[in-house]
Amino acid sequence: MTTPALPLLHLDEHLLAVSKPAGLLAVPGRGEDKQDCLSARLQAQLPGALVVHRLDMATSGLMLMARQHAVQRSLGHAFAQSQVRKHYEAVVHGHLQAPGGEGWAEIDLPVGPDWPQRPRQQVDHVRGKPSRTRWRLLAHEGGYSRLLLEPLTGRTHQLRVHLQALGHAIVGDALYAPDGGASSPRLLLHARELQLAHPVTGEALQLRDPTPF
Repeated sequence: MTTPALPLLHLDEHLLAVSKPAGLLAVPGRGEDKQDCLSARLQAQLPGALVVHRLDMATSGLMLMARQHAVQRSLGHAFAQSQVRKHYEAVVHGHLQAPGGEGWAEIDLPVGPDWPQRPRQQVDHVRGKPSRTRWRLLAHEGGYSRLLLEPLTGRTHQLRVHLQALGHAIVGDALYAPDGGASSPRLLLHARELQLAHPVTGEALQLRDPTPF
């Protein structure tokens, strides 16, 4: 069976942006059953595409890929130095109250592995790494809240752990939601926007992938 082509949101001679569907690995995992992934599918479409960063398997949305090794290194450095601004959209359990000021609040809680329950992560004030997330309320929808999220650091499962720590886990989260994710067939977390300087031309890039839920 032919695998459908992935939707490209940006393409030039140096890099591309693609929309990753929820439930697809970003890169190959261990085992023959985990070889189907975004990077493999994209390399079949565009040979030579190089991974720059990752999204959780359950998360959908924007991913950047490089088309030359020098661009891959440059983009990797930009992500590591927090020079790429990332916005996610999520629906969470319960009603979060809108913060004051300009509408943004910040979660500043260290995150690290929950070793007995891997791949779960946890807030760990002893061994966790500094982790910061900004959030803004977009709307209340029934018994849920729709949020705009901006991770200021890039820890594994950071957004999912931080929202669970607030008592408002993301809907559909099989690892962190109180109902084990039963309220949605997918995790309602989507990488909807990236803002960065183009690594070759220096122009401002603002890439968007509309939220599908």
